[in-house]
Amino acid sequence: MTKYIAKLDWKNFIWLTVAGIINAIGVTVFIAPVQLYDSGISGTSILLSQITPDYLNLSMFLLVLNIPLFLYGLKKQGSVFVTYAIYAVVIYSLVAWLITDILPIDVSVASPLAGTDLLLCALFGGIISGIGSGLAIRFGGAMDGIEVMAVVFAKKIGISVGTFVMMYNIVLYIVCGIVIKSWILPLYSIVTYGAALKTVDYIVDGIDRAKAATIVTEKEREVGKAISETFGCGVTVMDAKGFYSGTKKTVLYVVLNRFQIPKLKDIVKEVDKSAYISIADVADVFHGGKDGDF
Repeated sequence: MTKYIAKLDWKNFIWLTVAGIINAIGVTVFIAPVQLYDSGISGTSILLSQITPDYLNLSMFLLVLNIPLFLYGLKKQGSVFVTYAIYAVVIYSLVAWLITDILPIDVSVASPLAGTDLLLCALFGGIISGIGSGLAIRFGGAMDGIEVMAVVFAKKIGISVGTFVMMYNIVLYIVCGIVIKSWILPLYSIVTYGAALKTVDYIVDGIDRAKAATIVTEKEREVGKAISETFGCGVTVMDAKGFYSGTKKTVLYVVLNRFQIPKLKDIVKEVDKSAYISIADVADVFHGGKDGDF
């Protein structure tokens, strides 16, 4: 128990509180008032709150549906993650209840800020809720139990986590269209989902996402020196050999931001026109040593 508590970071709880508040604002102020649907369990909760008696509200469904899913994923995700995730959802549900039932804000028929403009509600609702979800993920938790189910079941049925979540949302929006007998709101909800998804990427990975460049060259010293002097960064050098030709080559590996990649390509081609360059996204970069090579 002591080891478990030691793993929890109070700073994460602060950020998860912020995440829950932001997510609740996005959903209750922009999405739910005009009967749009969020993604995952949040969207499912909105639909259920619309078709059930008033005392079965959004906040209750968020708790009832999410918490069992997080607990189910305890073995796979670990107790620290589950604690953070449940805390984030509790904050999200509490603030959603305060906005819809306690505070003097009318969110029953229209958004207080965007009115009944579906496009504005879809975009801003998606962006704001995406910020909340992204912060929750960035600080060790999650805002939606469907993400946990994706981690648990996606590999078992031979698909990626992202595909699992997307398939769930497609089914959700189809069900919403059938239930309300209209496809306008589910189609606008796809806009909400897209805006939220992109925002989550930015929050989790950063707007200035890193890029890893792998360069195969026979002029490693010249290319490595040019890169290091231009960008002031370390360059990793690895020996390699062509499979068919057997020719000895050298692989240079360097991590830069996306704005530096065009300049990198120009530098490499200027020094070695025959060099091979591969660029890949890097989600996280950790550098625990001294400045220089890594």
